[in-house]
Amino acid sequence: MKIAIPVDRKSRDSDVCVSFGRAPYFLLYDSDSEQGQFLLNSAAESAGGAGIKAAQIIVDSGAEVLLTPRCGKNAADVIIAAEIPIYKTKHKTVTENVDAFLAGELDQLDEIHAGFHGA
Repeated sequence: MKIAIPVDRKSRDSDVCVSFGRAPYFLLYDSDSEQGQFLLNSAAESAGGAGIKAAQIIVDSGAEVLLTPRCGKNAADVIIAAEIPIYKTKHKTVTENVDAFLAGELDQLDEIHAGFHGA
């Protein structure tokens, strides 16, 4: 399974980025091969629409699930339309959250916020 997660830096020891759309990178982790690759989030520096652009990066990456602490409505709409479930992270690091997801310990994200438009 390909798991996408927003990260602060290119390291498996990285903290999960608190901002989905403005995360510098996404880790795309393949739980079958236990290999990961980091994707540059080219949307992070966008003047507007970062969440939607970031969501499209996730969809295009072939991710089968997204782990994130929060997600704006416009980004969530893109991800949900692609039938990619979104789970809420509850730990600080990438590794802790991936392990928790694989153990069935993360809940689906049901608190979609309006987004931080103009911020």
